[in-house]
Amino acid sequence: MSQPETVILRELLDSESGFVSGTALAKKLGMSRVGIWTHMEKLRTQGFAFRAVRSQGYKLTRSPATLNPALIEAHLRRRARGFGLAFFDEIDSTNNEAERQLAAGRPAPFAVLARRQTHGRGRFGRTWHSEANGNLYLSFAFRPRLEPARMQTFTLWMGVNICELVANFCALAPGLKWPNDLVFAGRKAGGMLTEARVDADQIRDLVFGLGLNVNSPRDAWPRPLATTATSLAEQTGAPLDLNRFAAALIGRGLLAYTSFVEGDHAKTFADLWARYDVLRGQSVTLMQGEKKIPGTATGIDDEGSLLLRTDAGKILRFRAGEVTMEKEESRAKS
Repeated sequence: MSQPETVILRELLDSESGFVSGTALAKKLGMSRVGIWTHMEKLRTQGFAFRAVRSQGYKLTRSPATLNPALIEAHLRRRARGFGLAFFDEIDSTNNEAERQLAAGRPAPFAVLARRQTHGRGRFGRTWHSEANGNLYLSFAFRPRLEPARMQTFTLWMGVNICELVANFCALAPGLKWPNDLVFAGRKAGGMLTEARVDADQIRDLVFGLGLNVNSPRDAWPRPLATTATSLAEQTGAPLDLNRFAAALIGRGLLAYTSFVEGDHAKTFADLWARYDVLRGQSVTLMQGEKKIPGTATGIDDEGSLLLRTDAGKILRFRAGEVTMEKEESRAKS
């Protein structure tokens, strides 16, 4: 059952007039009017404001700009059965916490969300800049019980769904840089990291982590990131409703996971990847350790491997590696 604050906020958000009577809220929650007032006072301490009008009730007049778990829950319309949300002001890493809770036996699916990470990480153990400046640090936890071979395109599928959400929610044109970066004109707005634990021939625990720059101001980046990072707010020219966006993202992520596990994703995956793939047709260099392989990106195969055409015309397939485009290399040297 939802917490009282979540129910109150959901009722206020759903009201056509904007007003909900205290009596209706008390009846909905099975408590006294004094109990409703107590919970609304708790919400006020979190940055909410309400207008009270005799014979009409309460109206929500202000919501906090920072992440608020009750407000995210109130906005969340699509959820899996038993889905839960764990929220932290600060955590080492949402992926780490999801792994800890899975190991402790928490039922899945659930999500871990934080305002700030102290040890956020990306691929190859790199640090993900994770300050509390209006961004999203989110990890989904699942127990898919699927053979590992089935999961080869999972990160890519989740990536195209995130791009679809950003495109629809923000009226933007994001792109995906294989295998896990969300970009705008070569500047990185988000990164994904999938981690799994395997039992025999099945994936037991699966964690999908996302760091997404939403409302971070342009002058907030450390010097090394100033020319390579961007945020959704910078791209739209205005801050986003962070809690409504977070709820939409969680809902889309849950639907995408279900579609993947049931195999329905195969109907649309190729078209979605072609829509958001920023590498196709580009001259790139793929790096695997110290080895550099130049060529032209020509898409991905059915297993999610990057297809690279060499100058000699040979098509090579890569399941892992790091890709840079010529224009990125030029910018790094300038």
